[in-house]
Amino acid sequence: VQLQASGGGLVQAGGSLRLSCVASGRTANIYRMGWFRQAPGKEREFVAAIRWSGGMPVTVYADSVKGRFTISRDNAKRTVYLQMNSLKPEDTALYYCAADPQGSGFRDFWGQGTLVTVSS
Repeated sequence: VQLQASGGGLVQAGGSLRLSCVASGRTANIYRMGWFRQAPGKEREFVAAIRWSGGMPVTVYADSVKGRFTISRDNAKRTVYLQMNSLKPEDTALYYCAADPQGSGFRDFWGQGTLVTVSS
C-alpha cells in the first residue's frame, strides 16, 4: 500500500483545512486508515482513525480534536479525508496518513506527511 497525503497549508486560527490521503497498490479491504501528526520537538501522536464494520464506518478521535475534526473516506476514490475546523495554533504539525491493512496496527504503511501551520 502506498499513501499520498495532501491539503496542508497556512491558515489563521479558527479556519479550516481538508487533508486528503490517496491509497494505491494493494488497497482492497484495508481494515483501518488513520491520521497522525507530529509537532516540532514532539513525538508523533494519533489524531483520528476510521474502519469499516458491517459496511458502516466506525471512527475514533483523539480528545484534543474531538468535535473539530472529522475523518471520512471515499472508497471509489480510495481516499481518506480529514476535515479540520476551528483550527488552533497547537494543531500546527506535520500530518501523516497511515494504513492498517490487517488490523495489526499502524506500523508499516505511512504517507509522506503534509504540513499544517495555524497562525494566531
